[in-house]
Amino acid sequence: MPREKADPVPGILIAAPSSNSGKTVITLALLRALTRQGRKIAAAKTGPDYIDPAFQAAACRGTCINLDPWAMGRNQIASLAAGHATGKSFVMCEGVMGLFDGAANGEGSTADLAAQTGWPVVLVVDVKGQSASAAALISGFANFRKDINVAAVILNRVGSPRHGKMIIDACARHLPDLPIIGAVRRSDELTLPERHLGLVQAGEHPKLDAFLERAADIIAEDVDLDALTGLAEQTKPSDPQDGDAGNLDDAPLIAPLGQRIAVARDQAFAFCYPHILDGWRRAGASVTFFSPLANEAPDPECDAIYLPGGYPELHASTLAAADIFKAGMHEAAARDVLIYGECGGYMTLGTDLTDADGTTHQMLGLLPLSTSFATRRLHLGYREAKIGIPTPFGPAGMTVRGHEFHYATTLSEDGIPFCRMRTALGGDLGPAGLVQGRVFGSFFHVIAQS
Repeated sequence: MPREKADPVPGILIAAPSSNSGKTVITLALLRALTRQGRKIAAAKTGPDYIDPAFQAAACRGTCINLDPWAMGRNQIASLAAGHATGKSFVMCEGVMGLFDGAANGEGSTADLAAQTGWPVVLVVDVKGQSASAAALISGFANFRKDINVAAVILNRVGSPRHGKMIIDACARHLPDLPIIGAVRRSDELTLPERHLGLVQAGEHPKLDAFLERAADIIAEDVDLDALTGLAEQTKPSDPQDGDAGNLDDAPLIAPLGQRIAVARDQAFAFCYPHILDGWRRAGASVTFFSPLANEAPDPECDAIYLPGGYPELHASTLAAADIFKAGMHEAAARDVLIYGECGGYMTLGTDLTDADGTTHQMLGLLPLSTSFATRRLHLGYREAKIGIPTPFGPAGMTVRGHEFHYATTLSEDGIPFCRMRTALGGDLGPAGLVQGRVFGSFFHVIAQS
């Protein structure tokens, strides 16, 4: 049912001048510190990210959604944010890359999300190796776009109290109306392990809760939490644009695969957007989970199976030996159950997967696809896909938006393509993915219907 537009959803955007500024750890520490105070914060992440939201969910002991201003429409974002914020104090949304960085065509930045939502921006600035120069950088970011509100600054990786005071004094001279609400000390305790696709998954971090508690201790000492939470009250109505009139839409951003959907979920298949599953449930579908790594078969009563992305290459030998999982998937295919795989799930549907050591493992064999990590090649970027066949998502010819992010090399991919892909700049990437009967997939991660 459509939902009437209401007052803007209060929120805060945690952004930075660039990647690797520490905004992820700062966001996690803030979420845990505020959660310890008894505040209910709605966590969110800008853009196409699976890793950070899992950490944020752990930090706030709740859930985290993705808000993507390139792939999603304004009303889709407004509806997701409003639903997620129900019963919460405000939304705390972590930005992506630098504040003004987006897709290759410049769209979809954290600043674009700030303009759409009216949320004030807290700029996290890595000040290692600079003092008064940090004030010049902050000034540039604060004044670059007039349609967003850079409302406060948190200095990160401050070397000493004297170092912090030099920067704060410089900002006071040149930016008297922009408050510095925190100066976070440089500390090895505020680091997380990384992998080639980003941080190691939250579920693989053996002492995650202890890390979050210690990070919250530090942030509670170094940041004015009351000043931070007060910023949410500065949320402003966004400027209406063409096509923005009307009610917010509760419809799913992508239609459900079936009425009883079995979803693979474990460390090999962890890359699934919450808004996808929540939208399917709102549309009346039931969702169950199974773990291929635990050698579990999908629900025998399901009429659709979803294998999300993840890291099957790190668990290829376990998947190859998962006889119950394999038998269940083949039984489902024999019953004409619809089976859809994205990225890691797509590779698992193939005949074989070669890991980084050069060992080849037999996969499900439901699609004529062979992939390898022995020679890695990065495939990265936003994508728009025109689907070539009728699917539960919609009729042949419909377009969906999403992204591609993997290092796999395709050794063979012979058959009917699933879609035709374009880059954010409109560049034609040609046919992509495969369809064989009721089994289909590609390396493309869908976010929303165009």
